[in-house]
Amino acid sequence: MTTPQSYPLLETIDSPRQLRALARAELETLADELRRFIIHSVAETGGHLSSSLGTVELTIALHYVFNTPDDRLVWDVGHQGYPHKILTGRREAMAGIRQKGGISGFLKRSESEYDCFGAGHSSTSISAALGMSIAMARQSNPGRVAAIIGDGAMTAGMAYEALNHAGHVHSDLLVILNDNEMSISPNVGGMSNYLAKLLSGKLYSTMRESGKKVLRAMPPVAELARRAEEHMKGMVIPGTLFEELGFNYIGPIDGHDIDTLVTTLQNLYTLKGPQFLHVITKKGKGYPPAEDNPCAFHGVTPYDPGNGNMHKKAKQRGKAYTEVFGEWLCDMAEADERLLGVTPAMCEGSGMAEFAQRFPGRFFDVGIAEQHSITLAGGMACEGMKPVVAIYSTFLQRAYDQLIHDIALQNLPVMFAIDRAGIVGPDGATHDGVFDLSFLRCVPNMVIMAPTDENECRLMLTTGFRHDGPSAVRYPRDTGPGAPLQPSLETIAIGKGVVYREGRETALLVFGSLLHEALRAAEQIDATVVNMRFVKPLDEGLIDEMAAQHSLLVTIEENMIEGGAGSGVNEYLNSRGVNPPVINLGLPDRFGGHGKRGDLLAECGLNTAGILRAVNGHFSRHPGSGLPASINSY
Repeated sequence: MTTPQSYPLLETIDSPRQLRALARAELETLADELRRFIIHSVAETGGHLSSSLGTVELTIALHYVFNTPDDRLVWDVGHQGYPHKILTGRREAMAGIRQKGGISGFLKRSESEYDCFGAGHSSTSISAALGMSIAMARQSNPGRVAAIIGDGAMTAGMAYEALNHAGHVHSDLLVILNDNEMSISPNVGGMSNYLAKLLSGKLYSTMRESGKKVLRAMPPVAELARRAEEHMKGMVIPGTLFEELGFNYIGPIDGHDIDTLVTTLQNLYTLKGPQFLHVITKKGKGYPPAEDNPCAFHGVTPYDPGNGNMHKKAKQRGKAYTEVFGEWLCDMAEADERLLGVTPAMCEGSGMAEFAQRFPGRFFDVGIAEQHSITLAGGMACEGMKPVVAIYSTFLQRAYDQLIHDIALQNLPVMFAIDRAGIVGPDGATHDGVFDLSFLRCVPNMVIMAPTDENECRLMLTTGFRHDGPSAVRYPRDTGPGAPLQPSLETIAIGKGVVYREGRETALLVFGSLLHEALRAAEQIDATVVNMRFVKPLDEGLIDEMAAQHSLLVTIEENMIEGGAGSGVNEYLNSRGVNPPVINLGLPDRFGGHGKRGDLLAECGLNTAGILRAVNGHFSRHPGSGLPASINSY
């Protein structure tokens, strides 16, 4: 049993205004209490731990110096945002974070006035903050804007596009690089902290600007002075890149030295133009299990705060689809040396860790650079290789042009292993992969598959890999129903579905993950159940057969109804001049919430009871169709 924790200072803070009323000497005590609160709170709920522990002092310092919410703090992604949530009035609500009806695990504009920009995808903060700065200046709003971005997010081209533009328009913008893994420089400690205070201070800034004005009249001397300043700073600080982009670079400083943070931020707050503060933090700071293994504690399930051991999960039905993919990837790599694995910063999440270890020369983690990952794979395919891009559905959205222009248009043999397709659960709308069937289906040359169990996933992966053109296999963040895996690398016929159960009146046409819910419903109403397997190309002959033999067709998919697999069935039937009653079951036209995946699917009618309700409703509106009375028994 967990020992009750005491947070006497933290419990007096329900808004940053109360935080700013504290004496500066009290901030370290607050940081200690806030860190302990996060450790014990996330132990109960699960969530993003390591990154949030690393930003405790930075968050306190920012809210202490900046007049939030009038000043804007734009947090990149939100993995590092738990201290911000707690200090902005949501301490008690942390008990329900990421749960149905509770607060979001990410920042959300509708949740708090302090969440000025919501995001679940990386590298958006600088662009958004720059947009705010420009808009506020146009309205003579004196508020300040700061973007806080992690070093991993700096691998994305979008971040540099924003930096380049910010330097060009010379907005009053502060960018804070929270450097917690790939330290750009080891110069952390007393000397670098002293330099940061000096270079962010008014004396240095005034001398620097005054010197520029004097030297503008003597261009050769001005250029010499500029280069001398760059080289002097470059000897002790790694800021030349950011200086070239138009920023005044400060740092690196210790992101856990709250006194240095406050002093530096107070100095930077008064400076005009683009400022760049480089802060060194440690993921998992203050919690040894997370410090020792920050990757494992990035996103956690409930755990014992005393030792960091994760609570045992209930026994799963079968293997996770991610695990099935990881095993298949290694098996196929053994069988075909042309296979190369590509992922945009999702090695562990996509199940590629063993492949990366066994085939290091064939594994390419490109960082948070989804667009690059896809065009990179296209280039590989041009030279005779067979790339497999492992990517989450929601992140594939960021590279749609590359998928169309660089892969499909050229009909290149790139296979997309699309994980987290459909509803993901606790991460909510920003991570739901609910659009891929819609946006992939309209792209020429694509083959799109959706497995119903573990072995079918393996068969489809092999089929897609051996197909001479672009293909996609999409599977959910879930375990399979427990189907035994066949070790051989066999394929299935492209564009052919399978009838799993023959019934009467109603035919349930299932695309992917919801087959077993459909089978349970079919037992009660004696319905035919078809595993369509392919979203593109559709098994048109099988659709014709089902339409001819049944009085109602029901399409079922874990994707938005608009433009999804069911829409494809409708379009085909309409093109044939055949118009039987069709019900399209899928996700409604709204962004979903967060909670347990099963609960969210049930809320959308994508479970056994929901399927029965839809069929029952149709036959209630159209009596005399011969529907068995047992339909009402659910």
